[in-house]
Parts: sequence; structure tokens; C-alpha cells
Amino acid sequence: MVATPGNSGRVDGWMNDYVAAAGAGDVMRGAIARGDRSWRDMLGGLAAISDGHLGRLNDRILRQAFEVGTAFRLPGEVQERRWPLSAVPLLIGEAEWATIEAGVVQRADLLESVLADIFGPQTLIADGALPAALVAGSPHFLRSMIGWTPPGRHRLHIYAVDLGRGPNGEWRVLADHARAPAGAGYALENRLAASRVMGALQARLNVRRLAPFFSAFRDGLSAVCRRSEPRIGLLTPGRYNQSYAEQAHLARYLGLLLVEGADLAVREDQLYVRTIEGLKRVDALWRRMDSRFLDPLAFDARSAIGVPGLMDAMTAGNVIVANAPGAGVVESPGMAAFLPALSRRLSGESLRLPNIATWWCGQARERAHVEASFDRLLIAPAFGEVSAALPAGSVFGGGLAGRARDALLADIRRRPHDYVGREVVRLSTTPALRGGALLPRPFTLRVFAARDASGSWTVMPGGFARLGEDPDVRAAVMGEGAFAAEVCVLGEKPVAALSLLPAHVPIRRNPGTLPSRAADNLFWLGRYIERGDATLRLVRAALGGTIDADGAAARGPATMARIAEMLIESGAVDDPAEAATGAAGASESAAPDLHMLARAALEGDSGASVRSLLHSIHTIGEGTRDRLSAEVWRLIDAPPYSETEPNAAALLNRATAIQERFSALAGLAAENMGRTAAWRFHDLGRRVERAVQVCRQMRCFAANEALADDLTTLLDLNDSQISYRARYLTGLALAPVRDLIALDPFNPRSLAYQVEMIREHLTALPVLHDDGMAEDHQLIAIELGGLVAMAKAEQLGAAAVAPIENRLFALSDAISRRFFLQGNETIRSAGMTLA
Repeated sequence: MVATPGNSGRVDGWMNDYVAAAGAGDVMRGAIARGDRSWRDMLGGLAAISDGHLGRLNDRILRQAFEVGTAFRLPGEVQERRWPLSAVPLLIGEAEWATIEAGVVQRADLLESVLADIFGPQTLIADGALPAALVAGSPHFLRSMIGWTPPGRHRLHIYAVDLGRGPNGEWRVLADHARAPAGAGYALENRLAASRVMGALQARLNVRRLAPFFSAFRDGLSAVCRRSEPRIGLLTPGRYNQSYAEQAHLARYLGLLLVEGADLAVREDQLYVRTIEGLKRVDALWRRMDSRFLDPLAFDARSAIGVPGLMDAMTAGNVIVANAPGAGVVESPGMAAFLPALSRRLSGESLRLPNIATWWCGQARERAHVEASFDRLLIAPAFGEVSAALPAGSVFGGGLAGRARDALLADIRRRPHDYVGREVVRLSTTPALRGGALLPRPFTLRVFAARDASGSWTVMPGGFARLGEDPDVRAAVMGEGAFAAEVCVLGEKPVAALSLLPAHVPIRRNPGTLPSRAADNLFWLGRYIERGDATLRLVRAALGGTIDADGAAARGPATMARIAEMLIESGAVDDPAEAATGAAGASESAAPDLHMLARAALEGDSGASVRSLLHSIHTIGEGTRDRLSAEVWRLIDAPPYSETEPNAAALLNRATAIQERFSALAGLAAENMGRTAAWRFHDLGRRVERAVQVCRQMRCFAANEALADDLTTLLDLNDSQISYRARYLTGLALAPVRDLIALDPFNPRSLAYQVEMIREHLTALPVLHDDGMAEDHQLIAIELGGLVAMAKAEQLGAAAVAPIENRLFALSDAISRRFFLQGNETIRSAGMTLA
């Protein structure tokens, strides 16, 4: 990929656009104005990739971010948003990065030392170096953690810091993140998306790799565990968390179990995850929730997402929690006011990455300064918590007037400990693609550090940048940022392509642990997909989807009435009155009613309508993101379809399109999922649901009084028209149709085939006891197999099918009782070794 003379001219134009728009004195403006080699090479590469059209490049990288599965939520939102990734990365040279890296390590060590003192001897508080009110007033200060020494003596295992670069090039700390630092997954996903677009350009620029950081973090957690091959989980608040998509991606990438509080249980001061094989020991948790919600017995009793007894297991030394509860006390804005002095006291060094100037109003002189300089400062909560006086979290003093200004000043005087004043920082800019042009936008950089196996800090060579949409370079105006950018640290030497491969990795074929919740989700994902497919087949039958030469229009009113009856019985349609005319009247009036029923089944609000099933599939899929491939998730996450015109052709096209989507999901599961327990539960759900649907169809369309139209419909619903015609040249007959749909073990849509697959799956799944006795669900499967094997097509009327259908429901319940979580059930461990 070579930059052509034409591209060189484009690069000059882009750089000139940026220089013209950037403010005088901006360090980035100066670098680009001087024709910085790294930026010129990078922009030249992007020009070659995009053929000089940056707009195309932006579309490509957004597409790749979507393909990777990057998403986020804003507070209070349910629907995920696509990740807004800039096509132009932020470049940082190796020398500049070395300064950042050293400063981040120094700061992480400082915060570790402060935490050790706060929850240990408290010398800093006793000597007045750290105000007691600043510590005790923090909602993240946990008194019960005083005196506890964590394994390895480290409370911080991962740390993040937000940096801003001033126009003069100086990097300064804007915020610390010590509780549950978020964003490392976004940095990884940004790199994946960018590498798919930039290709070999990253190698030519000597971009340092991110993978060693994540390996070091996982090795660091493993090193402090008691077992040599520990089981590590990522504890998530759940799928509605703002960064759940990032958490799922990290769990999948690092090989961690993505677990919620309900997945875990404590027994005799040991932490276990509930799995399909019983309780399995957990050695470490990377938590992504607030400390207060971790254990309702130790902290907030109202927490419904924590693990009762977790603190007992942790203080007993049986589980590592990263980061340790209480670590958030050092990340409050008020703490930043004291870190420069604490650094000099504890290490004899000044901070290499200075704070933005901060004044804690809990001190009389500092409060007086804040009041006197109110119009020039950013007023923020001292402990990071919003209040009635600061509902937005922070506010520029000069932007307030009248009652709002007076009210905030009055509250500062009344509760000075709750406020800080901070200088308003001006940020440097970086080139960003906006509207097809390269324009300057202010940015902040989040950098991550993690402890490796030796306990030393490893800093991620990059991080992720947040860019402001507004060209105003004040950090207070930029807020959280409008879009993100990949961060590339450029080495002076080429990065070795094979540097990450270990010398030896033992081969194993153990697929790992499957938590009960994941098995439950996969089982019902299969059931809902199959149920939606069955409903769509009925909708298509009602609207004319058949390979019969005469089409659905030739079906008699009795058959059409049975189709309506099945739509209502399935729960896809709520109001049986909608089918009244079609069930009783002539064929001329039956079609319009079936059209109405079909539309209700497709787009209505009933709990079993296709629209509702798609919603359920999305909900389950979202909670199982770490178990699904990107291709499967894209199909599940496809935008909900809009309502169609109420004519038969439009409805039929819509039903066909959705059915193709379901078929694609089934195909991906059949061809791409490893034959592990996870696949078995997913396929088991499909087989149980399909068997139930076949029973219902048999009762409706293959009763003793069945008509030829009924049999044709039954064959259509089960994709068996071609098989029947190839086998029987004499035309339709009741017993042969029954045999093909219910009893033929070679028909993949038959009842017998489903029952055999169910038996096969249940035989392969783990058992709780080693006494060789069949468990309840296995006994029901054996009984089902006997019922089907003994059945005769000539006698397989509705009365004979009903007992089989009932046993299928009993089987589903038995599977749930054995393998899935049942609310606050007693821990199932009888007969199991707790491993």
C-alpha cells in the first residue's frame, strides 16, 4: 500500500485544514504544521486505503466496530448504542509515552500506599496529612475492611487514569479510577476494528501491541490465587449495565467466566459458581460493580446483585476480589487535592503526572479561595456523587447566575466537605474526521495499568481516547466526549510479529465451565427461536406459503379455521374473536380474517407473537453475549422490523424474511458451535420445542377426520412435501403422513427424530451421582422414547398424541429443575465433589 503523488496532495490538504482550524499554540497544531513524519505516514496510509475519500474510511471503521460487537449505553437507557469510533487514531510517540507510562506506575503505587494506610495503621490521618472527614465521608470507605491484609498485599490489581494534554504538551491527571475501572475492553475493541481497516499500516508505523497487557493482567490475578490453575470470573452487574457489551467481550477474550451475583454461592467460606455439573470453586473475581453492592450481608442489605457471604470468603483468603472493596476511597476528586503532598511524603518524589489544581472546601482557607475564585473554577462534588445542588455532577462557576449561583454558594457554606473547586483545564486537540474534513477536536486519554505475575505494574501501550464534538477545548465543556478514537503508541523499532507466542502450551479439549444461568439462557434461546419459526410457518400457511400447485387459496374453510385455531392456541394472537368469522363462515370471508390474524401473530403485542419472541430472543442473547459469536449476535441484534401494510403479499414477504433470519441462526448453531455442553443445551431447547410443535400440529391437522387440505398443510409446516411425494406416488393418505411427520426417525423434522436427539443430549450431559442410576429428566426421556417407538401411525390420533405432548412439558420442567437456577434455591451439591 504505497502513497501516490495524488494521495500526497490530499494529505497536504488534510493537514492544512487541521492547521487552519486549530488554535494557535496547540502542540498538535505545531507538530502537524511542521509536517510530523508519523502523522504524514499515517494519513498517507489512510489516503491509500480510502482512495483519498475519508468519508468512506469513516463508514468502514464504524462498520468494523459494529462487526466486532462494540456497543454502549447511556445512563437510564435500555437499548444499546453503536460505538462512535473515529477513523483517525491518536498517535503518541515512544518517548512521550515513556513519560506517561512512568507517571501512571508512580501514581498507581502511590494510591496503593494510601489505601494500605487508610485500611491499616492510618498514620496519614493521625498526622493530619489526610483529613479524616475526607476519608470517612466517602461513600466508598468501608470500615469493615480496616485491618484486613489482601493476598499479595495488593488492593489494586487494575487501575485507570484519565489524562488531558494541555496546549503546551504537558499531560495532567483529570481523574483516577480505582473501584472498577472500565474501558480496557473498548481499547481492545477499538484496536480490533482499526486493525481490520488499517491492515499492514499499523505494522509499518510500529504500533505497539495490546495483547501483552491483557496477558499480564490475567497472569497477575492467577499468581495470587492459591491454586495453580485457578478459575477466574468477571462479576457483572448484568446486561443493563452501561458497559455490559465491553464486559462480555473482555470475558470472552481473557477466557473468564462472565458471572452475575445469582450465579455464585458461598459455602464454608469458599466461593462457588453454580454450573450444570454442580458447584465449582471460583478463585478470583474481577468485579465490575460498586463495592457497596458486592455482599448484602456485609454492605448494602438492599443489594439484589451481590453474593451473600462473599466478604467472608475474601477475608478468609479463599477468593481474590479485584479491585478490593473500599479501593474507591482514593478516586474521589477531593483526594486529588492531597496527592501531591502525599507523594512527596511517601516516596520523596513529586508527581510525574501532575493533577489539575484542586481545592477541597473542607478546609477553611481552601473554601475561601473557592468562594473568591468561584467564577473561574469548576465546582464539583468532593466524593464524585451528584447532589441536589449539583445534579449534573459538576458545573462551571462562571456559568451560574442569580438563584442558582446563590443556592450553590449557600450549600458550599453549609456542607463544605462535599465540594471541591478545580481549575478549568484547556486541552490540546487531535485530528478527527468530521463532515469529510480533518478538524481539531479536544480529547482526553484513559490509560490502564495492571499487575503482572510478579506484582509489578504493566501499562497498556495505548488506551482509548474520548473526543469532544464541540471545538471548545475546555475539559469541563467536553464532558464525557462524543466519540472515541483508537490510540497508537509508535515504537522506534518494528514490533516482532511472533513475540506473544509462549514456548509451550499443554493441549486440552476440556471446553470449560458452563454456569447454570448460561445453560438456561441457551436452552430458552433455542426454544424461542424454534417457537418463532413455528409461528412463522403458520403465518405463511395462512397467507399462501406452500409448494402445492393450487396454493393456499385452494384450502377449504375447515383447514383455514384450523390454522386460525392453532395461531390462537399458540398464544401468538390474544383475541379469539378475531378468528370468529373465519372459523364459521365461507372461504370468501375466511381469507381477510386470516390476514388479520396473521398480522396480529406477526406484529401484535401478544406474548407469543413473532415481535414478542424476537424481543425475548434479544433479551436472552444480550445476557449471553460472551457465549455467542459476533455473527450470531448481529442476527439477534438486527433492528426490529417496522409494521407492514395489511395486505397478504407484504405480510408474506415479512414473514419469509424473518424466517430466513431464524434459519440463519439455526445454521450458524449447527455449523459453528463446538459440540460442547453449551451447544447441547441450545440444541436441546430447539428439539424440545420442535417436538411440542409437531404434537400440536398432529392434533390439529392429522386427527382421524383430517381432510386432504389438512394433510397438505401439515406437510408444508414441516418441510416434508418433497419427501412425501418422492416416497408415495399414489397421493395423500392419513397413515403415511402421520408416519413421516411423527414416527420416521430419518426425517429431521419428525417427532421421533426430536425425541432421539433429546435422548442423545441428555445422555451426554453430566450427572450429579456416580451410582449409574438415571435421573428424573433421563427417565422421562426414556419414557418418551418408548411412547414414540410403540406408536402406530394408524392409531396416532389426537388422543394418542396428547400424552406425548404432556410428557414433553414434564421433561422441560425436569431439565430446568436439574440444571438451571430456581430463584433462591438451596445449593445443589449432593453427590458432587466441590472442585
